[in-house]
Amino acid sequence: MSKAVLSRRDFLKLSGYGLMGMLCPNLPMKFLQQDDFDNLQGRVIDRTIWEYDEPDFKAKRLKLYWHDLILPITNTTISEDEAAYNRVWYQVGEGGYVYSGSVQPVRTILNEPQTVSLKGALGEVSVPYTEARLEANRNAEVVYRLYYESVHWVGASARNTTDGSMWYSLRDDKNHTFYFVPAQHIRLLTSEELAPLSPHVPGKDKRVEVHLDDQLLMAYENGGLVFATRVSTGGKRQSGRYTTPIGEFITYHKRPTRHMAAGDIASSGFDLPGVPWVLYITEGGISFHGTYWHNDYGRPRSHGCINLTPQAAKWVFRWTMPSVPPDKELIYGHVGTKVEIKV
Repeated sequence: MSKAVLSRRDFLKLSGYGLMGMLCPNLPMKFLQQDDFDNLQGRVIDRTIWEYDEPDFKAKRLKLYWHDLILPITNTTISEDEAAYNRVWYQVGEGGYVYSGSVQPVRTILNEPQTVSLKGALGEVSVPYTEARLEANRNAEVVYRLYYESVHWVGASARNTTDGSMWYSLRDDKNHTFYFVPAQHIRLLTSEELAPLSPHVPGKDKRVEVHLDDQLLMAYENGGLVFATRVSTGGKRQSGRYTTPIGEFITYHKRPTRHMAAGDIASSGFDLPGVPWVLYITEGGISFHGTYWHNDYGRPRSHGCINLTPQAAKWVFRWTMPSVPPDKELIYGHVGTKVEIKV
C-alpha cells in the first residue's frame, strides 16, 4: 500500500489535533478540519497552564491561563525534545506557545436554528462550550457546561417568549430528563455524515488493532492499512491504576452519544454528558470513544477505555460494524468488527 504524503504544515496541524499524521489517501477524511487556521481556537483543559516564549517547558514563562479560557491558535510547531511522546505545541496569538496536550482545539461556529422533527436528531456542540439550562432562558439555572464536539440527542426546538431566541431541548440519556441550550450552539448532524464508511467491504474483512506500547490504533481492510491514529488507554491515575484488557473483542454495542457518570468505567467519578461515538467491546464498560476532556494522546491516561479525538472516534464509529441508523439511540447484538488489543 502506498503511503500518504503530507507537507510539514499538514503534519503539524494533524498532529496537533491528536492524529498521528499517517493517513491513508483512499478513504474520505471528512473529520479533518479546514485547511487553515481561520477561527481556530484552543480551550484550556487543565486547571491552569503556562504560556512560554519557546515550545519548551524549561523556557521562560509568559502568562498563566486557567480552565476553559479560550485562546486564539495561530500556528503549530514541534518542540526539540525528541524523547517526548507528544512534541506538538500551539502558538497563541503573536506571542508564545502552549503545550497541545493541555488545550482542546475548538471553533466558534454559529448555526441557523432548525425545526426538529418528533423523531429528534443528533446534534454536536459547535462552540467552545455552552451552558445547558433547566429552561429555554438565559436566566434559568445551569445544569451542565457542554463542550465542543460533544454529541447530544436534540428532542425539539423551543422559542423564548421574552426575547424570541431559539433553543433546543437536549435529552439526557442517563437521567432521562431534558435541558436547554441556544440553538445556534448546536450543529444538527446530517444523514450523509453519519453514513457507514466502506459499506462494500464485508465485515469479516475489517479489523481494528490497538497497540498499547505504541498507544496506536490501526484499521485494516482486506489486510491493508486504511486508518491510524494515536490513542490513550488505561493508565495510572490519582484514583488508582487502570488497565485496558488484552485480547480479541468485537464492537457489538455502539452509541453515538452517552452520558457517562457514576457507575461508568470511563467517568471514574466524573460527570461527562455527551461523550461522542461510543463503541463498547466488553460488558464491563470498556469502549472506544471520543474525548473532549483531554487532548493528550500518545500515553496511557484513561480509566481503561480507548480514548480518541472526537473526529477519529467518529470515523471508527462509522467504519465499524454494526451500523447505527441516524435515528437509533444504540445498536446491541452479537455481531461487530473484530478488535485485537495487544502490547
